[in-house]
Amino acid sequence: MQVAMWSGPRNLSTAMMYSFGARRDFSVMDEPFYAAYLAQSRADHPMRDEVLASQPQDPEKAASLCAGAFPTPHLYMKHMPHHMLDGFPLAWARDCVNVHLLRHPARVIASYVAKREAPTLDDIGYVQQLAVFKSLGGIVVDSSDIRANPEKALRRLCAAIDLEFDPAMLHWPAGPRVEDGIWAAHWYNSVHKSTGFAGPEGPLPKLDGSAARLCEVALPYYEEMKAQVL
Repeated sequence: MQVAMWSGPRNLSTAMMYSFGARRDFSVMDEPFYAAYLAQSRADHPMRDEVLASQPQDPEKAASLCAGAFPTPHLYMKHMPHHMLDGFPLAWARDCVNVHLLRHPARVIASYVAKREAPTLDDIGYVQQLAVFKSLGGIVVDSSDIRANPEKALRRLCAAIDLEFDPAMLHWPAGPRVEDGIWAAHWYNSVHKSTGFAGPEGPLPKLDGSAARLCEVALPYYEEMKAQVL
C-alpha cells in the first residue's frame, strides 16, 4: 500500500508522518516535490538553497521516486498540494490511497506567520488541495479530530483504508528522523520535541489585517472539503 497524504503547511502533517513512520510495516517519504516546486516557482522559502540541493529539481524524477520500490510492505508519503504546479506529473498518485488532511485556515495562518511572514493563498495550499481532491478523490480527515482523540481518529482512518490499526502510531521518540527533509531545521522544532499528538486545540486564533483577509478567502475551500470529512 502507498498512502499519499495531502496537506497544507502547519497542519499536523509532520506528526502524521511520524505516526505512520512509527509502524514497522511503513517507510515514509517527506515532501518529494519540494525542490522541484522551488526550482520552477522560484518561491523564496527559508533554506531554499539547501532544499534545492537535497532533492531532484525535475518533477519527473520526483514522480519516479514516488512510484519506485520501498523496503517495507507499505509507504507513507507526505505531500503539499501547492507543490504540484501546473504540468507536474500526478498519474503516479492514481494507484495510491489518497488522504487529504485539513486544518482550519485561521489556525494554519496563525502558525505559518510565526515561521514566515506574509503568506499568500498559494502558500497555504487550500485552492490546490481542493483541486487535487477533485482530481484524485480519496478520504478527507480533519486534524482537529485527530488531536481531540488520536486513537479513535486513527482507528477510523485505518479502517477506511483497509489497514490494521497499530498502537505504535500513537507514540514516537523525541527528536528528528532520518527521513526528515533538510528543511526540518526551520519548520519541525515543535514536533521534534513531541512524543505523540498534542491535545485538543483551543478557540480559533483571532487574526487581523492581511491575515484575516487571507483567512476569509481560504475559508470556502476549507469548508467545501470539510463537508467530505470521514
